[in-house]
Amino acid sequence: MSLLKVSGLSKHFGGNKAVDAIGFELRPGELLALIGPNGAGKSTTFNMVGGQLPASGGSVRFDGVELLGMPSRKIARLGVGRTFQIAATFASLTVLENVQMALLSHHRKVYSFWRTAMPRYRDEALRLLGQVGMGEQAGRACSELAYGDVKRVELAMSLAGSPRLLLMDEPTAGMAPAERNALVGLVKSLVVQRNMAVLFTEHSMDVVFAYADRVIVLARGKLIAEGTVDEVRRHPKVQEVYFGTGRTFQAKAGGAVV
Repeated sequence: MSLLKVSGLSKHFGGNKAVDAIGFELRPGELLALIGPNGAGKSTTFNMVGGQLPASGGSVRFDGVELLGMPSRKIARLGVGRTFQIAATFASLTVLENVQMALLSHHRKVYSFWRTAMPRYRDEALRLLGQVGMGEQAGRACSELAYGDVKRVELAMSLAGSPRLLLMDEPTAGMAPAERNALVGLVKSLVVQRNMAVLFTEHSMDVVFAYADRVIVLARGKLIAEGTVDEVRRHPKVQEVYFGTGRTFQAKAGGAVV
């Protein structure tokens, strides 16, 4: 049964159809990659699903509830988490404090109660950090961390709301190949453990081909292909969009498609 059902989703900027009546579904326990060349409409689609951008038309239903027209904070309360291309953490706070702040927000506590709330959420924050491999660095300031570790902290923060659906916009942007694969491998394990659905955009084909359960491809605002990694890899229209030829492509270790 689908957890997320998108149908006829559109966004027009004047006469430009940035997203043109696309549709797809996402089930619990599934990692779905959204790919396409620059300007394909990936970020626009993402922001409409997450409530950051109003749609021109269509429907986005999460567990049967219509999300279009709903503010992003209310969407988050329903169980939809979000990470961003640029990690949204507080550099001056410790790793543990960042996750505690996310838990405070989830439990709707105001920051004036920070001191009394800290002991209350410490154990829960440490548990989340343990799940993303950051438990031993809980006392370090985020400003001291390598970028890959900052992305792990952001992931722990996104899990504070116990999301059933996680939206990840370019989660590996700016990361080295080993860091990319480690992070998405971690996300894949969380998908299985939590029976959580993940929709992610990604430019690195090594990550997509290694971890995605299914792939959807956009080009010029239209959905041109969807299916398993192998089906999409062989799809003639995908080949044409990426290369203008029928040549097949494979992922190299550096993430390029050739």
